[in-house]
Amino acid sequence: MDILRISDLRIGFTVHGLARDVVKGVSLRVPAGKTVALVGESGSGKSVISQAIMGLLPRAGAVTGGEILFRDPDQPGSSVDIAGLPAEGTEIRELRGGRIGMIFQEPMSSLSPVHTIGNQIEEALLLHRPMPKREARGLIEAMLKRVGFKDPHRAYGLYSFELSGGLRQRAMLAMALICQPALLIADEPTTALDVTIQAQVLDLMRDLQAEMGMAILLITHDLGVVANMADEVVVIYHGEILESGPVESIFRQPRHPYLKALLKASPHFDMADGERLVALREARPRAPVVRPVMTAAQRDAAPPLLSVRGLRKSYTTGARKFFGKGTLSTVKAVDDVSFDIRRGECLGLVGESGCGKTTVSKIIMRAVKPDTGTIRFDDGQAPVDVLALEGEDLRAFRPRVQMIFQDPVSSLSPRMTVMSILREPLVIHERSEGAEQTARVRSLMEDVGLDPRFLNRYPHSFSGGQRQRIGIARALALDPDLIICDEPVSALDVSVQAQILNLLKDLQAERGLTFLFISHNLAVVNYMADRIAVMANGRIVEIAPRHLLFTQPRHPYTKALLRSVPFADLDRKLDFKLAAPGGASDSTHWAAAFRQDPDGDALTHLPLGEGHFVLARPGADIREMA
Repeated sequence: MDILRISDLRIGFTVHGLARDVVKGVSLRVPAGKTVALVGESGSGKSVISQAIMGLLPRAGAVTGGEILFRDPDQPGSSVDIAGLPAEGTEIRELRGGRIGMIFQEPMSSLSPVHTIGNQIEEALLLHRPMPKREARGLIEAMLKRVGFKDPHRAYGLYSFELSGGLRQRAMLAMALICQPALLIADEPTTALDVTIQAQVLDLMRDLQAEMGMAILLITHDLGVVANMADEVVVIYHGEILESGPVESIFRQPRHPYLKALLKASPHFDMADGERLVALREARPRAPVVRPVMTAAQRDAAPPLLSVRGLRKSYTTGARKFFGKGTLSTVKAVDDVSFDIRRGECLGLVGESGCGKTTVSKIIMRAVKPDTGTIRFDDGQAPVDVLALEGEDLRAFRPRVQMIFQDPVSSLSPRMTVMSILREPLVIHERSEGAEQTARVRSLMEDVGLDPRFLNRYPHSFSGGQRQRIGIARALALDPDLIICDEPVSALDVSVQAQILNLLKDLQAERGLTFLFISHNLAVVNYMADRIAVMANGRIVEIAPRHLLFTQPRHPYTKALLRSVPFADLDRKLDFKLAAPGGASDSTHWAAAFRQDPDGDALTHLPLGEGHFVLARPGADIREMA
């Protein structure tokens, strides 16, 4: 039996009086107890279809044709055409949240910051199943326990900003499932999560699906997730279904050129040295600007461009009460971090959210002051103690280290044109004037593959990938020696991600750029980095050349990260139970050689040869780590 059957669905939007079809005759089904994946890029119409199923289309949008039939297994023989229901009627309200649940992509923006988690789940429950509050609380705490909260009683009273990304997504899952829906719509439920947390959330969804017998419509662009979760796959592009069928035939015998290209656009661990990602569509051709680049011998002989030694940063959290009393706790965000970045190389920095990656980048940028440590910048002319710089010296140094941010939407001012955004660094640092600045800005646009005619547009008129290109152009404006890339592609589709990664590699080769590339996506880091440092609990637990880290990982945390990566390959299914039991960074699951002995010497980085180091007890048996 099909829980959901969509036939010839058409959805149109009216903007400025002009009508435009965004979903063009889509047909798909979701069988009872099965998972159907709806796969496509941003703008393909995936989320609009989910909004139509939930009766949540924006005012400018409307279903212009077709039907959305929902068959409730609790009411055999009856079906409801959701497309024909009044937008704010009683029937759609009973279905929404009651028989059809939904998990949204960004839990922080879909959870209220002024209500506790328990209050928000209680509201959803009492709306569809009125009952005494005491009984409701019991059901909610039981559901919070089922979705993985260790202390449901305490979690009930927490606010969303007090939870990590993974726990926020679990709270959303609890809210969606509290009324035991027949259909769960999961719209990019793990896009913003680390691989280990993603594995836990997906495992939880599978367990709850088996336990409750519900169907899942999984909306995603991650083909690794699809290969491990879906029974059937539907591929959508520009509002039209291009290919659909069982997951086996979709992955083993793809027919449509778009699907074949989509499968080749994702970075994977089997890529050969020098192999490029195949972007679905190349960006505007750019004229490469070839500059003198150091040879390998010169690079090895030169001192490291950046030397970080002994960085520590702690934060005190908690609440002070009257007379100075209260509960305060100290968290070590960065704990004795040291590494070098050689000129012209890309050092990857990977780890789960909260491990300290971004704090390290902020310290290097002088946005955060460390408790202790040194940072030495040496371009071969005059070594600089970065943390000792003040006033005009600091201002003069800033152009040499630039940053590409994770979210291009929030890092670009919506009130400034692209011309103003790219010219701003040149004005602040007094680089040339007037016509020369304009020429430089036009050159930057061409460098990142964008048409200079777009300079008078505002950021909202660009796609996510184009906005990230503008962010890259801004970082290049002052000709920096080092660029810190903080999750630069985590918010982008697979196809756009391929374009951006290829662009960064081309710019590095042409200009001799040096990158510190921060990411939680190991496949992306494998494609970009020469060496990789792995962070856990504020410390670098393993650092090695790329090929060694992926073929001979020694630290249990590194192994857990690698085990948690979902492959877009049916022959390498993810073992969810093995992926990250109890959390990869929980040192109680690590072998004794990798844990601090309270009475012993401090952990140290043991050399394993060829630049491979692992954090372990002094004198630990290397064979124990193999």
